[in-house]
Amino acid sequence: MRRVRYESTGGPLFLEEAPVPEPGAGELLVRCEAVGVTLPVVRKVTEAAEPIPLGGEIAGVVVAVGEGVTRFRAGDRVTGLCFGHGYADFAPLHEAMASPVPDGATPVDAVALVRAGLVALGALEAARPVAGEAVLVTAAASGVGHLAVQLARARGAGRVVGAVSDPAKADFVRSLGADDCIRYGDDSWGEPVDCVLDAVGGDLLTPALAALAPHGRLVAYSSGGGTIQAYDLLVGAKSVIGFQMALIARGRPELYEQWRQELWRLFTDGTLKPAVHGEFALEDAAKAHEVIETRANLGKVVLRP
Repeated sequence: MRRVRYESTGGPLFLEEAPVPEPGAGELLVRCEAVGVTLPVVRKVTEAAEPIPLGGEIAGVVVAVGEGVTRFRAGDRVTGLCFGHGYADFAPLHEAMASPVPDGATPVDAVALVRAGLVALGALEAARPVAGEAVLVTAAASGVGHLAVQLARARGAGRVVGAVSDPAKADFVRSLGADDCIRYGDDSWGEPVDCVLDAVGGDLLTPALAALAPHGRLVAYSSGGGTIQAYDLLVGAKSVIGFQMALIARGRPELYEQWRQELWRLFTDGTLKPAVHGEFALEDAAKAHEVIETRANLGKVVLRP
């Protein structure tokens, strides 16, 4: 089979031939039909001290199952998060991380919706929004952000604001249901909001926190780091909440499944519409990474093995 690999920090990425893996205990072997490209994986290529397997969101058809698997069998259509080599024709997927893909949904729909949607929905839940409150979403045109904008609207936000790096993304963000779209470098981010869902971190934390109204909540779910001054929280009785999807997947599997079902329901009834920026062949993985690195994407970037 083919898979994408790299040998040193920063790449380059290259395609190689490798044996088809055997599913281990509790694993499915999936013939990949779509692979989601995410910022965390792109950052690991450019920043990790040692090369790592390029894992992430995959969707496809089960071709074999390992010992102890009870929920799936060969021929089932599934999607989930792969921790091994996911940029490949075949990839292992742990049963606990897999979910069925319903009729009427394509593999591309699945990788654009499920993992990114789980993060977006989980971050929104962590913010504890009340109907009618205002919500601001950073990286609003990203794979997670564009779903967070739609979910905030569907969950009854009174005002939804998108924040982006490039004003050229504003029309796209408004088409998702945002009432307004601001640029990170704007002098003012407009009227204060009750919740900020932040996928950027770093230097953007300061203006994101300043955008909160008194008693507002900022949910940080990025891998970008950053520092917040305690005084900036005290003066407005504001809160910062960290959110990581992996903790929910490991510790609250029933909630994880509940959120997955909600995402598919909203997709099926047309409320949630995942956008795909582009589809790339497996051998063009470097081009897909470049789109993510330059923040050029409007929605999800997908590889098609």
